[in-house]
Amino acid sequence: MPPAMEKALQLKTAELEKISHIDYFNIAISVDCVIFGYDEKELKVLLIKSDLEEFSGLYSLLGDLIRPDEDLETASYRILKERTGMDDMYLEQVHAFGGLDRHPSGRVITIAYYSLIDIKHQKLQLSHNELSWHPVHEIKKLAFDHKLILETCLGRLQQQVLDYPVIFNLLPEKFSLRELQELYQAILGVELDRRNFRKKIVIKDWLLDIKEIENDVPHRPGKLYKLKPELKKKNGKKKFSATVR
Repeated sequence: MPPAMEKALQLKTAELEKISHIDYFNIAISVDCVIFGYDEKELKVLLIKSDLEEFSGLYSLLGDLIRPDEDLETASYRILKERTGMDDMYLEQVHAFGGLDRHPSGRVITIAYYSLIDIKHQKLQLSHNELSWHPVHEIKKLAFDHKLILETCLGRLQQQVLDYPVIFNLLPEKFSLRELQELYQAILGVELDRRNFRKKIVIKDWLLDIKEIENDVPHRPGKLYKLKPELKKKNGKKKFSATVR
Protein backbone atom coordinates (compact mmCIF):
# COMPACT_ATOMS: atom_id res chain seq x y z
CA MET A 1 0.00 0.00 0.00
CA PRO A 2 1.44 3.45 -0.93
CA PRO A 3 2.57 5.58 2.08
CA ALA A 4 -0.03 8.21 1.26
CA MET A 5 -2.86 5.65 1.59
CA GLU A 6 -1.45 4.26 4.85
CA LYS A 7 -1.42 7.78 6.29
CA ALA A 8 -5.00 8.34 5.16
CA LEU A 9 -6.20 5.18 6.97
CA GLN A 10 -4.86 6.37 10.35
CA LEU A 11 -4.99 2.90 11.93
CA LYS A 12 -5.62 2.69 15.69
CA THR A 13 -5.08 -0.06 18.24
CA ALA A 14 -7.86 -2.16 19.77
CA GLU A 15 -7.06 -0.62 23.18
CA LEU A 16 -7.57 2.89 21.82
CA GLU A 17 -10.85 1.78 20.23
CA LYS A 18 -12.02 0.50 23.63
CA ILE A 19 -11.03 3.69 25.48
CA SER A 20 -12.81 5.90 22.95
CA HIS A 21 -16.01 3.79 23.13
CA ILE A 22 -15.92 2.66 26.77
CA ASP A 23 -19.72 2.69 27.20
CA TYR A 24 -20.09 0.29 24.30
CA PHE A 25 -17.86 -2.24 26.05
CA ASN A 26 -19.88 -2.14 29.29
CA ILE A 27 -23.00 -3.85 27.97
CA ALA A 28 -23.81 -7.20 29.60
CA ILE A 29 -24.88 -10.30 27.67
CA SER A 30 -27.07 -13.04 29.09
CA VAL A 31 -28.64 -16.34 28.07
CA ASP A 32 -32.30 -17.20 28.70
CA CYS A 33 -33.57 -20.75 28.21
CA VAL A 34 -37.17 -21.59 27.38
CA ILE A 35 -37.37 -25.21 28.51
CA PHE A 36 -40.45 -26.95 27.14
CA GLY A 37 -41.88 -30.18 28.49
CA TYR A 38 -44.98 -32.24 27.77
CA ASP A 39 -47.23 -33.86 30.36
CA GLU A 40 -50.93 -34.71 30.71
CA LYS A 41 -51.51 -33.65 27.10
CA GLU A 42 -50.25 -30.12 27.86
CA LEU A 43 -47.20 -28.22 26.65
CA LYS A 44 -45.41 -26.83 29.70
CA VAL A 45 -42.47 -24.53 30.39
CA LEU A 46 -40.00 -24.62 33.25
CA LEU A 47 -40.04 -21.44 35.36
CA ILE A 48 -38.34 -20.19 38.51
CA LYS A 49 -39.32 -17.45 40.99
CA SER A 50 -37.39 -14.25 40.26
CA ASP A 51 -34.91 -13.27 42.98
CA LEU A 52 -35.02 -9.57 42.04
CA GLU A 53 -37.06 -7.23 44.25
CA GLU A 54 -38.33 -5.38 41.17
CA PHE A 55 -40.07 -8.59 40.05
CA SER A 56 -41.16 -9.88 43.45
CA GLY A 57 -43.74 -12.65 43.14
CA LEU A 58 -43.19 -13.16 39.41
CA TYR A 59 -41.75 -16.19 37.69
CA SER A 60 -39.02 -15.97 35.08
CA LEU A 61 -37.31 -18.16 32.55
CA LEU A 62 -34.05 -19.83 33.49
CA GLY A 63 -31.15 -17.61 32.62
CA ASP A 64 -27.94 -15.94 33.72
CA LEU A 65 -25.26 -13.50 32.61
CA ILE A 66 -22.51 -14.89 30.41
CA ARG A 67 -19.22 -15.00 32.24
CA PRO A 68 -16.20 -13.16 30.78
CA ASP A 69 -14.48 -16.47 30.02
CA GLU A 70 -17.50 -18.22 28.39
CA ASP A 71 -18.78 -18.47 24.86
CA LEU A 72 -22.53 -18.68 24.17
CA GLU A 73 -22.75 -22.46 23.90
CA THR A 74 -20.79 -23.05 27.11
CA ALA A 75 -22.95 -20.54 28.99
CA SER A 76 -26.23 -22.03 27.79
CA TYR A 77 -25.32 -25.55 28.90
CA ARG A 78 -23.90 -24.27 32.20
CA ILE A 79 -27.18 -22.52 32.97
CA LEU A 80 -29.18 -25.65 32.20
CA LYS A 81 -26.91 -27.71 34.42
CA GLU A 82 -26.95 -25.27 37.32
CA ARG A 83 -30.69 -24.59 37.20
CA THR A 84 -32.01 -28.08 36.43
CA GLY A 85 -29.19 -30.51 37.24
CA MET A 86 -29.38 -31.81 33.67
CA ASP A 87 -26.97 -31.34 30.78
CA ASP A 88 -28.08 -33.76 28.03
CA MET A 89 -30.89 -31.81 26.43
CA TYR A 90 -31.99 -30.61 23.01
CA LEU A 91 -31.01 -26.93 22.77
CA GLU A 92 -31.53 -24.48 19.94
CA GLN A 93 -30.62 -20.81 19.66
CA VAL A 94 -33.61 -18.72 18.58
CA HIS A 95 -33.32 -14.95 18.84
CA ALA A 96 -31.56 -11.97 20.44
CA PHE A 97 -33.45 -9.46 22.59
CA GLY A 98 -31.96 -6.03 23.24
CA GLY A 99 -34.67 -3.68 24.52
CA LEU A 100 -33.13 -0.68 26.29
CA ASP A 101 -35.11 -1.16 29.50
CA ARG A 102 -35.46 -4.95 29.56
CA HIS A 103 -33.30 -5.32 32.70
CA PRO A 104 -33.51 -3.03 35.78
CA SER A 105 -29.77 -3.35 36.53
CA GLY A 106 -28.61 -1.85 33.24
CA ARG A 107 -28.20 -2.62 29.56
CA VAL A 108 -28.38 -6.38 29.05
CA ILE A 109 -28.73 -8.10 25.69
CA THR A 110 -29.96 -11.67 25.97
CA ILE A 111 -29.75 -14.63 23.62
CA ALA A 112 -32.78 -16.92 23.85
CA TYR A 113 -32.76 -20.67 23.39
CA TYR A 114 -35.45 -23.29 23.56
CA SER A 115 -34.92 -26.75 24.96
CA LEU A 116 -37.09 -29.88 24.98
CA ILE A 117 -37.44 -32.37 27.86
CA ASP A 118 -39.40 -35.57 28.30
CA ILE A 119 -40.86 -34.67 31.72
CA LYS A 120 -41.87 -38.22 32.66
CA HIS A 121 -38.47 -39.78 32.06
CA GLN A 122 -36.05 -36.97 32.91
CA LYS A 123 -36.86 -35.61 36.38
CA LEU A 124 -35.55 -32.33 37.71
CA GLN A 125 -32.71 -32.75 40.17
CA LEU A 126 -33.09 -29.31 41.79
CA SER A 127 -36.03 -27.53 43.41
CA HIS A 128 -34.80 -24.12 44.65
CA ASN A 129 -36.75 -20.87 44.12
CA GLU A 130 -39.95 -22.82 43.37
CA LEU A 131 -38.52 -24.28 40.15
CA SER A 132 -41.56 -25.91 38.55
CA TRP A 133 -43.47 -26.70 35.36
CA HIS A 134 -46.30 -24.40 34.19
CA PRO A 135 -48.82 -24.94 31.36
CA VAL A 136 -47.85 -22.55 28.58
CA HIS A 137 -51.42 -21.46 27.86
CA GLU A 138 -51.96 -20.36 31.49
CA ILE A 139 -49.01 -17.95 31.66
CA LYS A 140 -50.14 -14.31 31.73
CA LYS A 141 -47.12 -12.38 33.01
CA LEU A 142 -43.42 -13.03 33.60
CA ALA A 143 -40.46 -11.03 34.90
CA PHE A 144 -38.34 -8.94 32.49
CA ASP A 145 -39.49 -9.39 28.88
CA HIS A 146 -39.68 -13.15 29.37
CA LYS A 147 -43.29 -13.40 28.17
CA LEU A 148 -42.14 -12.06 24.79
CA ILE A 149 -39.19 -14.45 24.80
CA LEU A 150 -41.48 -17.37 25.62
CA GLU A 151 -43.89 -16.45 22.82
CA THR A 152 -41.04 -16.06 20.34
CA CYS A 153 -39.55 -19.45 21.19
CA LEU A 154 -42.97 -21.09 21.08
CA GLY A 155 -43.47 -19.67 17.60
CA ARG A 156 -40.10 -21.04 16.54
CA LEU A 157 -40.96 -24.46 17.96
CA GLN A 158 -44.28 -24.46 16.13
CA GLN A 159 -42.44 -23.78 12.88
CA GLN A 160 -39.78 -26.43 13.54
CA VAL A 161 -42.14 -29.31 14.35
CA LEU A 162 -43.76 -29.07 10.94
CA ASP A 163 -40.52 -29.74 9.08
CA TYR A 164 -37.99 -31.32 11.47
CA PRO A 165 -38.15 -34.26 13.93
CA VAL A 166 -37.39 -32.15 17.01
CA ILE A 167 -40.68 -33.02 18.67
CA PHE A 168 -39.51 -36.51 19.61
CA ASN A 169 -37.35 -35.08 22.40
CA LEU A 170 -40.63 -34.57 24.29
CA LEU A 171 -41.73 -38.20 23.97
CA PRO A 172 -40.54 -41.48 25.48
CA GLU A 173 -38.55 -43.75 23.20
CA LYS A 174 -41.66 -45.75 22.25
CA PHE A 175 -44.93 -44.00 21.40
CA SER A 176 -48.18 -44.45 19.52
CA LEU A 177 -49.50 -42.29 16.69
CA ARG A 178 -52.27 -41.21 19.05
CA GLU A 179 -49.69 -39.88 21.51
CA LEU A 180 -47.76 -38.20 18.70
CA GLN A 181 -50.89 -36.45 17.41
CA GLU A 182 -51.83 -35.28 20.92
CA LEU A 183 -48.37 -33.76 21.29
CA TYR A 184 -48.62 -31.94 17.97
CA GLN A 185 -52.01 -30.59 19.00
CA ALA A 186 -50.64 -29.34 22.33
CA ILE A 187 -47.80 -27.48 20.60
CA LEU A 188 -49.78 -26.05 17.69
CA GLY A 189 -52.87 -25.28 19.77
CA VAL A 190 -55.27 -26.78 17.22
CA GLU A 191 -57.22 -29.99 16.70
CA LEU A 192 -55.82 -32.13 13.88
CA ASP A 193 -57.76 -34.48 11.66
CA ARG A 194 -56.65 -38.01 12.54
CA ARG A 195 -56.52 -39.35 8.99
CA ASN A 196 -54.74 -36.35 7.48
CA PHE A 197 -52.24 -36.25 10.33
CA ARG A 198 -51.26 -39.86 9.87
CA LYS A 199 -50.86 -39.42 6.12
CA LYS A 200 -48.49 -36.50 6.64
CA ILE A 201 -46.43 -38.39 9.23
CA VAL A 202 -46.09 -41.37 6.89
CA ILE A 203 -44.88 -39.09 4.10
CA LYS A 204 -42.16 -37.63 6.33
CA ASP A 205 -40.72 -41.13 6.82
CA TRP A 206 -39.48 -40.40 10.36
CA LEU A 207 -40.91 -43.42 12.16
CA LEU A 208 -39.84 -47.00 12.66
CA ASP A 209 -42.57 -49.60 13.27
CA ILE A 210 -41.20 -51.73 16.14
CA LYS A 211 -43.94 -54.39 15.87
CA GLU A 212 -45.24 -53.78 19.39
CA ILE A 213 -48.66 -52.82 20.74
CA GLU A 214 -49.62 -50.51 23.64
CA ASN A 215 -50.40 -52.11 27.00
CA ASP A 216 -52.73 -51.03 29.83
CA VAL A 217 -54.47 -48.23 27.94
CA PRO A 218 -58.15 -47.21 28.36
CA HIS A 219 -58.70 -47.24 24.60
CA ARG A 220 -58.07 -49.62 21.75
CA PRO A 221 -54.32 -50.43 21.86
CA GLY A 222 -52.33 -48.89 19.03
CA LYS A 223 -49.07 -49.81 17.36
CA LEU A 224 -45.87 -48.44 18.85
CA TYR A 225 -43.15 -46.60 16.95
CA LYS A 226 -39.68 -45.14 17.46
CA LEU A 227 -37.85 -42.33 15.76
CA LYS A 228 -35.53 -43.78 13.13
CA PRO A 229 -31.99 -44.17 14.55
CA GLU A 230 -30.37 -42.16 11.76
CA LEU A 231 -32.42 -39.11 12.79
CA LYS A 232 -31.04 -39.15 16.31
CA LYS A 233 -27.89 -37.26 17.21
CA LYS A 234 -24.76 -39.36 17.65
CA ASN A 235 -23.73 -40.44 21.16
CA GLY A 236 -26.99 -39.16 22.60
CA LYS A 237 -25.94 -35.53 22.26
CA LYS A 238 -28.64 -33.00 21.58
CA LYS A 239 -28.60 -30.50 18.77
CA PHE A 240 -27.07 -27.06 19.22
CA SER A 241 -27.95 -24.63 16.49
CA ALA A 242 -25.97 -21.44 16.23
CA THR A 243 -28.50 -19.64 14.08
CA VAL A 244 -29.96 -16.41 15.41
CA ARG A 245 -32.83 -14.82 13.55
